[in-house]
Amino acid sequence: MNNTVIALFSSAIMSFTASAAAQIYPTKPVRLIVGFPPGGAADILGRVAAQQMSLALHEQVVVDNRGGAGGLVATEITAHAAADGYTLLFTSIPHVINPHLYRKVGYDAIKDFDAVLQFVSVPLLLASNVSFAPRTVQELVALAKSRPGQINYASAGAGSSSHLAMELFKSIAGVDMNHIPYKGTGPLMTDLIAGQVSVTIASAVPLIPQVRAGKLRGLAVTGNKRAGALPDLPTIAETGVAGYEVINWFGVVAPAGTPKTITARINDDLNKALATRALIDSLHAQGADPAGGSAAEFAAMIRRDYAKWQKVVKDSGARVD
Repeated sequence: MNNTVIALFSSAIMSFTASAAAQIYPTKPVRLIVGFPPGGAADILGRVAAQQMSLALHEQVVVDNRGGAGGLVATEITAHAAADGYTLLFTSIPHVINPHLYRKVGYDAIKDFDAVLQFVSVPLLLASNVSFAPRTVQELVALAKSRPGQINYASAGAGSSSHLAMELFKSIAGVDMNHIPYKGTGPLMTDLIAGQVSVTIASAVPLIPQVRAGKLRGLAVTGNKRAGALPDLPTIAETGVAGYEVINWFGVVAPAGTPKTITARINDDLNKALATRALIDSLHAQGADPAGGSAAEFAAMIRRDYAKWQKVVKDSGARVD
């Protein structure tokens, strides 16, 4: 038997083995890595996704919180994991922001992952302390222009989506505000409620309960449409800051090379779940809008946002290391 025949035979065996494994997948618990600690938007929504996957796969999907470096740690772990469907990553826009913030990144955000499905889209929320004078975006812009560099805005950390979303706002609106970085949304909210800082753009998921309780004032959402959880709030673009749009998507990706039969099954299962009224209502209550769609559509979004945030990071001068 010559080498060519042996190579073809070996390739056929490997292909058959991978196909057979995919057909009986899963035979053990699946790990869904989340790059942030418990309690934040990524963890809350990741656990919802894991629950839906567990129900559909008839096998436990375990959330593995691997916080650190704004999601960088979890993303690197997933990039180097076996491409067998038993390690997945629940990720969001830090996936495409971090490569531009850090000098050394141990993964390629595009090449090292196979997109599976965009689970939800979550607009960020422009919110302020209730005693802060502006009650609209227009009033905020007018005040910021009259007092350049004197208004303090809070972010969830240097280089976070919260930070860069406000830098984009400043650029388009033509205003200057002073950045106060925090170590996460929790500490940010504490000081915003207390009036230590005046305004923020941050994930709508933890902010919405504070707005509903009257502890914070919602001014606008950052997406291209109004949020199902806060339908009375305009988008920032509606208020005259034309062209402004930031959507924090959350979705599932797998290590590159994961069998397509596996990723296609997960995509199909989650799309079916996202079509149910119970899950739609549950996500809306948490400030998230169900997404779904094909893996190709999610991959295209990742590529677009990679280029978008590369420019924003460069223009802002943000750097973590």
